[in-house]
Amino acid sequence: MKFRPCIDMHDGKVKQIVGETLDADKTAVVENFVSSYDSIHYAKMFQQDALTGGHVIMLGGGNEEEAVRALNAYPGGLQIGGGINAGNARYYLEQGASHVIVTSYIFSNGQLNMDNLQAIIAEVGVDNLVIDLSCKERDGRWYVVTNQWRQFSDFEVNEANIRFLEQYCDEFLIHAVDVEGKQSGIQQSLVSALAQWVTIPCTYAGGARSMEDLELFRRLTDGKLDITVGSALDIYGGKLPYDQVVAYCQE
Repeated sequence: MKFRPCIDMHDGKVKQIVGETLDADKTAVVENFVSSYDSIHYAKMFQQDALTGGHVIMLGGGNEEEAVRALNAYPGGLQIGGGINAGNARYYLEQGASHVIVTSYIFSNGQLNMDNLQAIIAEVGVDNLVIDLSCKERDGRWYVVTNQWRQFSDFEVNEANIRFLEQYCDEFLIHAVDVEGKQSGIQQSLVSALAQWVTIPCTYAGGARSMEDLELFRRLTDGKLDITVGSALDIYGGKLPYDQVVAYCQE
């Protein structure tokens, strides 16, 4: 179980928002925290603490320059997602990203688009690709959601589909959208299921708010999954000590 840090960016600033509220006209975004520091500050912090595999997420346009600054500051230590496609993926690797993260590009019109998946693999290779299976629960099942988490796809997150996609990527990143950014606790049924299904590295994001949540996560997953924490951390305006989280996950 590793702690995977995050640098989320919106309007060119490091922020923590409730992702589900991200709106095209920017009127409905709920901001949990807006940092006075730039992305380089956080990239250097994570580098100093030897944290690898963290993700830089561009929440909408206008974040590309600031994202690249983070990648340049910690080459090989961060992944990047948000608007990634076959046309720009290689560029971000050249700027220092270890992996590119894709969701909407390969889940177009509510379906898995194998042509797009193969196109991005042709550009960056399986070893540099993370598939984001951020999902919401509906009728007791989880479905990938795309387009800023507003559109349900028909792609169910289940064991068969996980195993199918494992051959096309190096890792998974899975946001539990129903609890993401809300500090309401981890989605226990989802993390328990994922621990049974995945055989490649998988990072869970959503709802973690305390050391008790981290301990519960470790028990439910038997340490098989990695975790990211955002809004709850004191470095992002929350109460959970970042240093304590790092130390716990490095035990």
